[in-house]
Amino acid sequence: MTGASSGIGREMALQLAAAGGHVMAVARREEKLRELPAAAQSAGSPGSIQWFAGDVTDPDVRSRAVHLAVDRFGGLDALINNAGIGSFGRFEDADPARLRQIFEVNFFSVVELTRLALPELRQGNRPLVVNVGSILGYRGIPRMHEYCSTKFALRGLSESLRIELKPHGIDLLLVSPGTTETDFYDNVVHGRGHVPWPKGRGVSAAKVAQATLRAMRRGRRDAIPNFAGRLLVWASTRAPGIVDRFMVRYA
Repeated sequence: MTGASSGIGREMALQLAAAGGHVMAVARREEKLRELPAAAQSAGSPGSIQWFAGDVTDPDVRSRAVHLAVDRFGGLDALINNAGIGSFGRFEDADPARLRQIFEVNFFSVVELTRLALPELRQGNRPLVVNVGSILGYRGIPRMHEYCSTKFALRGLSESLRIELKPHGIDLLLVSPGTTETDFYDNVVHGRGHVPWPKGRGVSAAKVAQATLRAMRRGRRDAIPNFAGRLLVWASTRAPGIVDRFMVRYA
C-alpha cells in the first residue's frame, strides 16, 4: 500500500491489519511509518504491518516494495495505490514542471507499480487492485487543474484496466473520496494556505478507509464514500451548467 504514513492510507493499513491482513506500508515519511506496527499491535490486530520508506516515483523503490511484500508475506493479493499530492493555483500562472511532478506521483507511479505487481497478483488469492482517486476525477474545479487532471487520468486508466484484468481473475476497485479530514491541504506542493474556498468539515479518514474495505470485500467496481461527493458527481452529470455557475465564484 502506498501513501500509508497518514490520512486514508494510515487508516486503511490499520484496518486491514485489524481484519487479519498483512500489509506492506510504503511512503516517504519514515518516522510516520515506524509508528504503524506498534499501533497495530497495541490494538490487538491479528494481522501485521511492515513498512518500507521511499518515493514511489523512484523505479527502484517501486521494485523493492513489490519484492519485499512477496518475500515477507509469500505473495501479493492486493495492491492499493493511495499515494497522492496536489496544488492550488490558476492555470495561467502555473509552472509546467509542477504538472509533471504531480502526474509522476498521482498517475505514472500507479501505472508502473501496477505493471510490476501484475505477475504476482495473477498468483494471488482473489487478487485486487485498488486505485484511490477523487471525486475531482469526475468533476474538474478551478485552481486545481493539475490534481483534477491526474485524477481524471486515473479514472480512465482504472476503467480500461478493469476490463483487461478480468481474464486474469484480477478485480479493480476505484475509490473516489470527497473532502476528507487529512493533512492534504498542509502538504500541497504549491499554494499552501491559499485555499480559495471554505474547507469545511469532511468525512474522517477512518470512515473512508472503512468504506473502502467494505467495497473490497463486496467486489465493488467503484466507491464514493462521501455524500457530498456523490451529490457533486450527480449534479455535474445532470446539470453541469449550474455547477459551472456555482464554481466560477472561486475562479
